[in-house]
Amino acid sequence: MSIIRDDDSLESCASPRSVLEKLGWDAHWASEFGPFLEQGLTPARVTCEHREAYDVLGESGELRSEISGRFRFDHPVHTEWPAVGDWVAIAPRPEEGAATIHAVLPRRSRFSRKAAGDRTEEQVVAANVDIVFPVSSLDGDFNVRRIERYLTVAWDSGARPVVVLNKADLRADVASFVSEVENVAFGTPVIPLSAATGQGLEALRAMLPPGATGAFLGSSGVGKSSLVNALIGTARQATQAVRADDSRGRHTTTHRELIPLPNGGLIIDTPGMRELQIWAEDDGLGSAFSDVEALATHCRFGDCTHAGEPGCAVQAALEDGTLQRDRFRSYAKLQREIRYQALRQEQSARLIEKDRWKKIAKEIRRIERGKGNK
Repeated sequence: MSIIRDDDSLESCASPRSVLEKLGWDAHWASEFGPFLEQGLTPARVTCEHREAYDVLGESGELRSEISGRFRFDHPVHTEWPAVGDWVAIAPRPEEGAATIHAVLPRRSRFSRKAAGDRTEEQVVAANVDIVFPVSSLDGDFNVRRIERYLTVAWDSGARPVVVLNKADLRADVASFVSEVENVAFGTPVIPLSAATGQGLEALRAMLPPGATGAFLGSSGVGKSSLVNALIGTARQATQAVRADDSRGRHTTTHRELIPLPNGGLIIDTPGMRELQIWAEDDGLGSAFSDVEALATHCRFGDCTHAGEPGCAVQAALEDGTLQRDRFRSYAKLQREIRYQALRQEQSARLIEKDRWKKIAKEIRRIERGKGNK
């Protein structure tokens, strides 16, 4: 889907350079791109992903792109392939409306999850995001434990999280929901709003000044696409009503897309996730559960598992009510998931390395056979 809309589009700017600037280009990216400039390549940003094809926007306009064969060979791990939000080095063919991607610039941040299915593989959902917006809705689907899960991965991404509570028009007691989230999202802003009425949208817009990139994340039915439509002032993204019985919706957004906002900011809309499978490290967990981690520093033993050891400060806090049991159970569950994922990831990395050396050995044998036939 093209991100070019009308006379206010990025390509209508007075100079090609301003196209890049409106996409978030700055001195940092210019410095990173230096070696590729010497190779005759040009910068562009990935705006949409279609399996192994990508829409990119840069000085030559919006182009459908594919990665080069050399890039594919040098980067067997798919997490190194382009993702929405990435800055890439391309060889454009504007007369064909196409380009070849030769490199991906090092990412400032990336939001990842475990890929669907049994594979132990990271899926990069969005790259180079300044602010991650975990979106929840104040209808029957509100779940503070799910918000904790999103915050864990958001903190791990390297971006700043801001919790959005949509559909505030459905509740008379919005303040109580805000307070409940603030109790588990220490230091993280919480914005109640309504895409339907416009309530609170100005606070959200203020989070995305010109050149800043945000990403909406959340389960289907929370209203991410409705928020995009409200921010840009037009019905750009398809929306559907949620089911009355469980307040869940269908996946109306089917792919990730970088969308420019009228105020100069950018937002990445993402498909709804039925379940966010954790792909994070302990640092993300520590930031999302800073209260539990702070208590753990007072345990008698440095390797305390908080499962009955003497002198456990976490268990003491659970006993006196300082720490809620549901929150600790959420922490323990996510900790187990992260450690299990790390183990599976290590095993997967060994298999990938083994396969890579097999391919190298096979190529060496092929070359040696060729020399012997001369």
